[in-house]
Amino acid sequence: MAHDTSAPAPSTPATPARALLPLVLPALVVGVGASLLLLGVSGLAEALQHVLWNNLPDALGVGSYSVLWMLVMLTGTGILAGLVVWKVPGHAGPDPAMTGLDAPVMPPVVLPGLLIATVLTLAGGPSLGPENPIIAVNVGLAFWLGRRLVPALPGAAWPMLAEAATIGALFGTPVAAALVISEALAGRQVRGKLWDNVFAPLVAAAAGALTATLVAHPSFDLHLPPFSRPGWSDLLACVVIASLAALLGMCAVYAFPYVHGAFARLRHPLLILPAGGLVLGLLGALGGQLTLFKGLDEVAELAQDPDGWSAGQFAAMAVVKLAALLVAASSGFRGGRIFPAVFVGAAFGLAAHALIPGVDPSVGVSAGVLGMLLAITRQGWVSLFTAAVLVASPAILSLLCIASLPAWLLVTGRPQMQLKEDGSAVR
Repeated sequence: MAHDTSAPAPSTPATPARALLPLVLPALVVGVGASLLLLGVSGLAEALQHVLWNNLPDALGVGSYSVLWMLVMLTGTGILAGLVVWKVPGHAGPDPAMTGLDAPVMPPVVLPGLLIATVLTLAGGPSLGPENPIIAVNVGLAFWLGRRLVPALPGAAWPMLAEAATIGALFGTPVAAALVISEALAGRQVRGKLWDNVFAPLVAAAAGALTATLVAHPSFDLHLPPFSRPGWSDLLACVVIASLAALLGMCAVYAFPYVHGAFARLRHPLLILPAGGLVLGLLGALGGQLTLFKGLDEVAELAQDPDGWSAGQFAAMAVVKLAALLVAASSGFRGGRIFPAVFVGAAFGLAAHALIPGVDPSVGVSAGVLGMLLAITRQGWVSLFTAAVLVASPAILSLLCIASLPAWLLVTGRPQMQLKEDGSAVR
């Protein structure tokens, strides 16, 4: 009888605890620091937003969200952001159209300008969120300070700790960071077991999430009507809405290089950003005040009354917000795309509910968000996680897992909403 003499494949060696324990304290410090920076920037932006959109127009006797004030504020925000990009040392970092969540390590001189530009974006009304620039700032600070204070720790560890901490703080849970890191590590050659590699980032994410929870009490639950037992019609609706939302998102992805190229022809930031702000003001006038800003508070307002608008009105808000996201990301405003994409997906899903009342609003919102995020971010785990936590119903998770499959087939291998230096899309 023949015997198999081949040697068994060697198992991946585990990292000993004595190698992981020294990472805990740096991870905790980075987690708390990254979370406090995010909360500080968000709080400052909210205070400035209140001044710009409430106190100032009231003092001038102008309607807070009148067409005139939207045009003035968005164009003015573009002018101020353009001045920062032009004159402040570091020019507020690289063109955001060419960066994603995985931020490069920037020199310290770049970070103040990037923070100022981010606060202006969040307060002034462009449809972008805080995630990309805040991750970039936290990565830069953690790397710069960590290399000096704890030189024994490998330099490559600091960016991963900062990214995990910021994502944990953004979502109020370390689960999102663990999913993002696991997805990132899948494309790299790493040593040791997966859990050993995510151990320190997970500590940082937990510290960031706990800090954000204790200070700001973040919640993504939209408090939609409860969803209990899914049926076949719910599965069909979830698959169709997620796929259609992904196709809608891909329209913006394919348009991205062309819109970015159109703004780039203006050549100077003091022309590019004000022009983008003017277009955003016109879009805000078209879509209304709910289509302004990063979209997280606004999507909660939509979800409070899922029957308060017609299908056409929900669809119009989704299209206008997607166009605003496209323009803001193309014209140099500093910000991320996850939160505005959540608004687009939720409005799209509520349009489906308004058009076909048999579509449960929870199914419509979660499926729309899933498909839109898959197209815009190309982050599978983050898309699935975000769509699920908006509804906070365990019963819907199985539907979303199934719906993610055809939606992913529609977006994978196609251009991403990120550009190379030559202006072509990343694939």
